[in-house]
Formats: sequence, structure tokens, C-alpha cells
Amino acid sequence: MNDQVIPASVQRGESVVLFDGVCKLCNGWAKFLIRHDAQQTFRLASVQSSEGQALLRWFALPTDRFDTMVYIERGELLVRSDAVLRIVAQLPGPWRWLAWLRLIPRPLRDWCYDRIALNRYRLFGRYDSCLLPSADHDRRFLHD
Repeated sequence: MNDQVIPASVQRGESVVLFDGVCKLCNGWAKFLIRHDAQQTFRLASVQSSEGQALLRWFALPTDRFDTMVYIERGELLVRSDAVLRIVAQLPGPWRWLAWLRLIPRPLRDWCYDRIALNRYRLFGRYDSCLLPSADHDRRFLHD
């Protein structure tokens, strides 16, 4: 972290998932989390939102290109496959079994993650603008 004030939209100890708001795959991931995170462990923010941009700056990450998912858990930054596996480990039922993939060496996991991330628009498509959360999901997203 740096010397900037932590964004006010994040409460101390909160877990936040940043995702590319125009990526159809990334939006699908956010919807998946909303559906399967019954305990509401995760808060969400698109990287294009003011909250997402503030968090990217806080962690000195690029604010103009988005090639990875970001997960912030109690102030710790995780990216790429580490982020995905830490998240699924906290989901209920069979999803947490995917966390066993962390036994695969990180360079190999991240190589696979990068292949998907770098081709996500071509493979899954993109929206012209960020989708807004529906009213019943609004509380799951960070807001100033």
C-alpha cells in the first residue's frame, strides 16, 4: 500500500473483488459470486468505477488497462490465479474443492490464467459500457 488514504467505500477487514465491468466473462464471474456467496463475504467493484480506480491507485496498479482480477482481503492484495483460488476456497459446497488447484505451481496456474485474461474479449465478448447492478444486488457493490 502507499501513503494515500484508503478509499472510504472500503470498510476495514472487508473483502473486495475488482473486475472488468465491460468484460462479459468478468461480469459472469461477478454474477456467479453474488449467486453463490450466500454469506455475502465479498463486495464487488468494477475497475472502471471510481471505487475500483481508487483501489487500483491505492495498490499502485495500472488504472488504464485491466488484465487481471484483483482480490483484496483484509488489506492483502491477490491477483490472477491466487485471487481466484482464494475466493473459491471461501464459497460453499463443491466450489471450494477448486481451491485444490493451488497445488499446481503458480507459474503454470498464472500462465493459464493469462491466456484466458488476454483473450477474454475475443472469446467471451464485451459490453459497450459497464453494467449497473440490479437493485437487489446493489448492496453487494462498493459505493462512495
